[in-house]
Amino acid sequence: MSIDRRIASLTPCAGRCSTVFGDSVCRGCRRFNHEVIRWNTYTPEQHSAIWRRLDAQLDQILIPMLPMANVVHVEAFVLSKRVRLRPDATKGRKLYHALKLCEKNRHFTDESGLGIHYKDVRPLWDEFERRVLALATASYDLAFLRADGISLHLLHSIEEED
Repeated sequence: MSIDRRIASLTPCAGRCSTVFGDSVCRGCRRFNHEVIRWNTYTPEQHSAIWRRLDAQLDQILIPMLPMANVVHVEAFVLSKRVRLRPDATKGRKLYHALKLCEKNRHFTDESGLGIHYKDVRPLWDEFERRVLALATASYDLAFLRADGISLHLLHSIEEED
C-alpha cells in the first residue's frame, strides 16, 4: 500500500477548530460550523464547492498582501515541506501554506518565495487572520440572510395560496 493511501484525505482543517466553542465560522479553517460537522458526509462535489469558496477568500486576501511573492518558488517551498496540496489549489492557497509555515518558523522566510522579511511575518499573519475571518464571517452572514429571505418568500407564497 502506498503511503498516500494511509494519509487521511485532504480537508481544510487547520487543527484549531473553534466551532466546538459555538463559533458559526471556524477560526482555523473558516468553514461554516455545519460544514465542519458534516464534512465526512459530503460528496466530492460538495467538498470542491467549499474548497473553491475558501480558496477564493485566500486569493482575495493574500494575493494583494504579498505582491512580491513568486508563486512557482512558493509552491516548490510548500511541497518541499511536505504540505499536501489539492491539484487545483489556487495561488492564495499556496501563499497561505507558505505564510503559515513561516509563521511557525521565521527562519523559513528567505527560502519561502514570499518576498518578505522575517520581521514582517508575524504582523502579516495577524492582519491576514483578521481580514480572512472578517470575510468568512461576512460570507456566512450573507448565506444565512439569503436563506432567511428565501424562507420568508416561501412562507409568504404559502400564505397567499391559503
